[in-house]
Amino acid sequence: MLVLITGASQGIGYAVAEAFAVAGHTLCICSKTASRLKEATESLQKKYPNAIIHSKQADLSKQADCNAFGNWCLSLGTPHILINNAGFFLPGNLMEEEQDVLESQIAANLYSAYHTSRAIVPAMIKAGAGHIFNICSIASLHAYPQGGSYSISKYALEGFSKNLREELKDKGIKVTGVYPGATYTNSWAGSGVAPSRIMEAEDIAKMIFAATQLSPQAVVEDIVMRPLLGDL
Repeated sequence: MLVLITGASQGIGYAVAEAFAVAGHTLCICSKTASRLKEATESLQKKYPNAIIHSKQADLSKQADCNAFGNWCLSLGTPHILINNAGFFLPGNLMEEEQDVLESQIAANLYSAYHTSRAIVPAMIKAGAGHIFNICSIASLHAYPQGGSYSISKYALEGFSKNLREELKDKGIKVTGVYPGATYTNSWAGSGVAPSRIMEAEDIAKMIFAATQLSPQAVVEDIVMRPLLGDL
């Protein structure tokens, strides 16, 4: 099975890559940072020799890079699964943010998924099967202090997921929105919050992998996950 994962060099993306690599699948992964991508690729291939790991550096906030990554993946085969995970978090209040923060957050967190999906989905439609996961956020579901433009971009990603689900359900393609609460990644490093208070990236990866194991006529539309003690 060919699995595409964006933003896979660390955090949730890397954990998802591990979940599919341990099962022996073929992965196409990308990251904006070439050095981290190289390290992640070598680590995955060493730990999971039965998997095949392809990697390509790409800044998916740029449409040209989305198209290049998509075309490169298609040259390796028809994807079965696309996990749109690329993006980043910038905290702030709307009235206090730096100029262009909204534009950068929309580009990284929404346009990356939009343009990458548009590059990949036609091949899935032709095959009559596929599964797309969009890594949204609890910030897609309600506003919170310091959410700012990040929350706006994640609300938009939820809208994209809902529309994509509606358009593709009669074409054999599943769409799942993933809404993680606080998850220990680099975004939380140095925050002072104990790792035991929030979820592990592997928790999210396990749920995504499980959602791919259903019969063709079943789909998990939304995966909402929070730390046991609730949101921070």
